[in-house]
Amino acid sequence: MTKTYDIKTVVLRKNIDEAEASDIINTKKTGPFKSLLSRPKNEEVHVHSLKLYYECILMISGKYVADYFRKATHSISVDSNVSEVSLGGGLFPVRSKSSISKAFVGKRGKNKIDFKLDEHVFVEEEDELAFDHHGNEIKFPFKINSKTVENYPKQVLKKNESNVKKLEIIYDAAINKLQTQLKKPMESDVKNLNEKFALRDISEVYIPIFEARLIGPKKKVGIIRIDAVRKKIL
Repeated sequence: MTKTYDIKTVVLRKNIDEAEASDIINTKKTGPFKSLLSRPKNEEVHVHSLKLYYECILMISGKYVADYFRKATHSISVDSNVSEVSLGGGLFPVRSKSSISKAFVGKRGKNKIDFKLDEHVFVEEEDELAFDHHGNEIKFPFKINSKTVENYPKQVLKKNESNVKKLEIIYDAAINKLQTQLKKPMESDVKNLNEKFALRDISEVYIPIFEARLIGPKKKVGIIRIDAVRKKIL
């Protein structure tokens, strides 16, 4: 049975228009064609096309909780003339000493008593992961609030549906990565493990990207991409 998720759709607002993007590209268009020894002249590079794309970033957050029992040894120090202690109806002898340690009995040394116990451990971890539309894990660089997002995201995407770049990663795969990150490696002698993962939020965040296709010397092709939110060449 296919799982269904409650997906939030977010579209970030552009902070530059096509004319501003074109100006940026015209000042940087020789960059993709430069080499260590040369750079073409500005007039040798032609802007073949400039398009606005909306590229999807997947954001997921969740929480992992667990409790379990594990073996542990706790030690206490007692006076050097103590040979054993009584606790809970049991007798616990001091740790056996080496021949060198025995030479110091009667002086101001301490004996050690080891208690083998079961510890009841509680774990609680929560985090958030982001993936670009290719499925690569990234650090999310944008702020999401009422000032940075479109009010009608689905209408924006429908208007630009031919230029929307959807996700290449499957939701289940992304969620499994988050679970793996939250669930830290455990000791080998764990018993009575109770664990639970809760998916807190899953969002598709669409980023406006201006992409220019350039034709340079000898008909070589170059690409310049501009993050229209941060006005930054990618």
